[in-house]
Amino acid sequence: MTHVLKPTPETVHWGWFDARLAPVLTVESGDRVQIESVSGGPVNLPPEGHVVPPELRDIHARAERRQVGHILTGPVAIAGARPGDMLEVRILDVAPWMDWGYTACRTLGGALPGEFEAAQIHSAIDIDARKARLPWGTELELAPFFGVMGVAPPEGWGEIPTIQPRAHGGNLDNKELGAGATLYLPVWAEGALFSCGDGHGIQGDGEVCLTAIETGLRGTFEFHLHKGKGWDYPRAETPTHLITMGMHEDLDTAARDALRRMIDWVSEITDLSRTDVYMLMSLTGDLRITQVVNGEKGSHAMLAKSVLETLPGLKPVLQG
Repeated sequence: MTHVLKPTPETVHWGWFDARLAPVLTVESGDRVQIESVSGGPVNLPPEGHVVPPELRDIHARAERRQVGHILTGPVAIAGARPGDMLEVRILDVAPWMDWGYTACRTLGGALPGEFEAAQIHSAIDIDARKARLPWGTELELAPFFGVMGVAPPEGWGEIPTIQPRAHGGNLDNKELGAGATLYLPVWAEGALFSCGDGHGIQGDGEVCLTAIETGLRGTFEFHLHKGKGWDYPRAETPTHLITMGMHEDLDTAARDALRRMIDWVSEITDLSRTDVYMLMSLTGDLRITQVVNGEKGSHAMLAKSVLETLPGLKPVLQG
């Protein structure tokens, strides 16, 4: 079954996650959902010559905005999901659907707070060619992904902003999570309640000025529910790599957490000890900076599947 979910004032939540949010769509495990997102507030609209979707103007006019944060489409409930389960989110396709995007920096935001005045630029997007032209003429090949993909947080957390990534996922800003990737999210609330938004046309590791090329995206997701999996933190895989994540206000702590989670994962699905995997990661793994601008900074560890496939006793990635 394939469903379509478009952004309207009735199908978005602007700025917050909450386990008490009612789902706007309920699907079965194995279903596909095509989800469209929009990005930015009224101050981010482009100059004349670009098409502003009427959905975005309608959201600006009528949608409730409780926190400073992202416009997220959803939530989508997966029937039968309960706390303790794990939601497998296969990202089948991601494509731009707006002919513009914006990039902005704030005086007290980003990786270098206080060093730059607030500024904003708009880039023209060629939807068919998947290219963006910056104001000074540079053309960039788009590598689109959703900066925010997450489920509802634990009910006891109450209403939380979309800015900080946490154990429910959320504002991961991980450029590896484009088409072909799979994101694994622990379920904290009944139905899981998946939402996405913060469409990025292209972004470098770090997202150092605070934003990517922020634009509207159309993504196709396939959801698979794994009962009683017990995973308690997001992880992912691409066609070529396993990925584990760490988020913390201290980047060193985030990096250590991402590394520990990779060591744990690989030692669970192979016959290697944690010490063996620790040394293997020093030889063949990558420890990267995901983003440094969301309060909770992000790091992700990556291990190539070409290396994983050589390890003794290899079990399926979802083992353990």
